[in-house]
Amino acid sequence: MNYTIDRVSNTEYHQIIDVWERSVRATHHFLTEDDIAHYKPLILHTYLDAVELRCVRNAEGNIIGFLGVAADNVEMLFIDPAYSRQGIGRQLLLYAIQQLKVTKVDVNEQNEQAAGFYRHCGFEVIGRSALDPSGKPYPILHLQLAMAK
Repeated sequence: MNYTIDRVSNTEYHQIIDVWERSVRATHHFLTEDDIAHYKPLILHTYLDAVELRCVRNAEGNIIGFLGVAADNVEMLFIDPAYSRQGIGRQLLLYAIQQLKVTKVDVNEQNEQAAGFYRHCGFEVIGRSALDPSGKPYPILHLQLAMAK
């Protein structure tokens, strides 16, 4: 299915954070409740303002997936689990590559589904960090688009 990619206003951050939390709970099984409680306000009050946001909406106009980009890096890509495996993530990523000139992404190593998705979309691992940017023990894989090397 082909979805329209739209901009996000800061008045819609509550929808974004709801999608983020549903997606994280469905895919980031390694995170604890304390971790989710730690990251949620950071994303809502700091990270969303630091990225260029794009989203996909359902027929009712509700956000069902979103992408955040800074410079040439995908900083966040989350899909509501009720809409997973419908091509939304791929469409957002292709948009980011073609329109926003993205060539890099960091992904939690323990989120094997996401790491596999990015590899399938042409990204290759170019590095690894033992800690996430918050200093938590969740290894991060650094990936780069193969054709961007």
